Amino acid sequence: MHPEILRELHAQRRHDLQEEAHRALLARTARRTRRALRRNGRPAEADEFVVPAVPDYVDGSFRTAGDGAAGNGQSQVPAARHAA
Repeated sequence: MHPEILRELHAQRRHDLQEEAHRALLARTARRTRRALRRNGRPAEADEFVVPAVPDYVDGSFRTAGDGAAGNGQSQVPAARHAA
C-alpha cells in the first residue's frame, strides 16, 4: 500500500481513538459529578424545571392589573364559537 495512504489511515484511526477517549472522559466526569452531588445531599441542577410564562391571550399578550377580569380568572377575549 502507498505510504501516503497508510499515513492517512493511521491519522484517521488515531483521531477516532482520541475522540472515543474524550467521550469516555466526559462520561466519567459526569458520573463523578452526579455521584458527588448525591453524596453531599445537593440536588442536581439539571433536575430543576422552569415553567415558561404562558400568555393569557391568543395574541401572546398577558393580563395586566388594569384588566377588569383579573380577579375572576377569565380573560376579556370573546370566544369565537359557543359550545353546543
